[in-house]
Amino acid sequence: MRPFLALAALHGFLAVALGAFGAHGLESHLAELEDGAKRLGWWTTAAHYQLTHAIALAVVVALRDRTPHPLLRASAICFAAGPVIFSGTLYAMTLSGVRWLGAITPLGGLLLIAGWALLALAALRADTRR
Repeated sequence: MRPFLALAALHGFLAVALGAFGAHGLESHLAELEDGAKRLGWWTTAAHYQLTHAIALAVVVALRDRTPHPLLRASAICFAAGPVIFSGTLYAMTLSGVRWLGAITPLGGLLLIAGWALLALAALRADTRR
């Protein structure tokens, strides 16, 4: 699970760095655009979800070390890939204004939802006789 912990750290790093960039560098650039406020909202949502799921991924890694369960690995995969698609498409839409990318964003959201569902199933099925 070490690679997943590294991905959690990378997602966290990027979320904070890109969130700060959005707040301090991108905001003034987007203010000039007609849809600038909406695009900044996409950026903020992307950074928020990426950071939230970086933490979720780190928790899943810690849980898997303590209570190995195959569903935790599946949850980790979803929490690692989901932000790439969900947040990545929102970041790309913000920078490019290409709105059709929004059709891909929900696929990342489905991965995030699946990650939470798999985490719940793993918790319900965990062997607590340790």
